[in-house]
Amino acid sequence: MGLIVRIFLGLAAPITALFVSRDALNFSVIQMMVAVVLFVMLVAALAFWPRRHSGNTES
Repeated sequence: MGLIVRIFLGLAAPITALFVSRDALNFSVIQMMVAVVLFVMLVAALAFWPRRHSGNTES
């Protein structure tokens, strides 16, 4: 779990730095918000990813 959090925070840091200075007091808060948005986007992409169906058309 800690590795997943580090990956998302590592991805969120440069994105946040585009909008907020790293010296700003609220950088870590905004970085966490960006990381949560990235996580939600990943979950939404996985949830709506089209699945392959087998050749059977009966339910």
